[in-house]
Amino acid sequence: MNGKIPVIMAWSGGKDSAYAFFQLMKDGRYEVTTLLSTINGNNNRLSMHGVREELIEEQAANIGIPLVKVYVYEGNNEEYEDCMSRALINAKATGIKTIAFGDIFLEDLRAYRENQMRKIGMNCLFPLWKIPTLELAHNFIAEGFRTITCCVHNGYLDESWCGRFVDKEFLRSLPPGVDPCGENGEFHSFCFEGPIFKKVLSIIAGEKIYKDLDQKTGFWFCDLKACNVSSVNQISK
Repeated sequence: MNGKIPVIMAWSGGKDSAYAFFQLMKDGRYEVTTLLSTINGNNNRLSMHGVREELIEEQAANIGIPLVKVYVYEGNNEEYEDCMSRALINAKATGIKTIAFGDIFLEDLRAYRENQMRKIGMNCLFPLWKIPTLELAHNFIAEGFRTITCCVHNGYLDESWCGRFVDKEFLRSLPPGVDPCGENGEFHSFCFEGPIFKKVLSIIAGEKIYKDLDQKTGFWFCDLKACNVSSVNQISK
């Protein structure tokens, strides 16, 4: 035993979970031993982000730690809580009693997570908590991470922001009122390069698809796909 506290990382595949993982890597007290992702079993895509299941698997393989997938089908909170609790109780049986999240400042979301974990005797970590989001976004880029938007809320951003690199120009161009980390749900992302990965994940940005949330708002999704190194449209350096 190395004396470190084993941690399961709630993994969205985006910049916040990737950077939270990175912070724990640098913290001598913890060792992230497992990633945990929620997958929509009806379409085999990450819930909310719409990223293909195989891309999440590829991220985990490149990090080099196991991925636990929680499948949901109904899309309601009761199902999510039940499936998540069962997965974490299984993890707890292996000696993991701590789960980390990439949340930054939403107090109600943190309280919800802590309450749910308290019910099953799990501890919570929030490595990015209260870091100013513009500072966090710039640090993420400076550390060598690269990410692309996979989903944007059209109440904040139009279609042109979907499938776009989250870089310095992206941050400079954000409309007023949009959080630099998308913490209010403005956008979600997929991380394909950075110090937590053994190599760059080669992906291509496919078609954009719009899905209604209600009659006035909805989400644009960019269908990201894995590709081989010979693809002319691959996303890489």
